[in-house]
Amino acid sequence: MRVGLTGGIASGKSTVSSILRELGAVVIDADQIAREVVAQGTPGLAAVVEAFGPEMLTPEGDLDRPRMGALVFADEAARRRLEGIVHPLVFERYAELETAAPADAIVVHDIPLLVESGRAAEFDAVIVVDAPEEVQVDRMVRDRGWTEEDGRARIAAQATREQRRAVATYLIENTGTHEDLRRKVTEVFAELRDRA
Repeated sequence: MRVGLTGGIASGKSTVSSILRELGAVVIDADQIAREVVAQGTPGLAAVVEAFGPEMLTPEGDLDRPRMGALVFADEAARRRLEGIVHPLVFERYAELETAAPADAIVVHDIPLLVESGRAAEFDAVIVVDAPEEVQVDRMVRDRGWTEEDGRARIAAQATREQRRAVATYLIENTGTHEDLRRKVTEVFAELRDRA
C-alpha cells in the first residue's frame, strides 16, 4: 500500500513519520532524499552549482542550504529552477526504494510539498498532519530560532491548510501532546493495515 504523508512546515509531520516508522511502515523521506541527491560529489550538486553559481557552496564544498533556501523562498523562478534539478533525481531514488520494500509493506512517502507537486492522486491514501498557522509560527520561532516574519514567509510559500485538507484521506490534527499525537497516528496505522 502506497501512502502519501504531508503537512505544512512545523505541523509535526516529521514526528508522525517517525511514529509510523516505529509502527512498522517503510518510510521514504523526500527531504532526506533531496539532501542525498545534492550531497558533495553528486551530479545533482554539480547541476545546482551550474545553475546558481559556486556561491551556493559552503567553504567545505557542501550546498549552502540556508543561502539556497533564502534565495528560492524569495524568488519563485529560482525555486522552480531548483525543483527542476532536484525533483527528477528524487523521483528516481523513490522508485528504487519502493521497489526494494516488501510486497505487503505499507510504504509511506513523506513529502512536504505533496499538494504543491500535484501528486496526491498517486497514492492509495494520503495522511495530512495539520496545525493552525499560529501554532506553526510559534514552533518555528521557539524550536528553530526563526523570526515570525521568516516563519510566515515559509507558510505563504506552501499550499494552504485548506488545499492540504482537501486531499486528506486521514487528517491528523497536531495541537495536543506527543501522547495525543502518537495515539492518533496509531489509530490511522491500524486502519491502513486493515485496508492493505
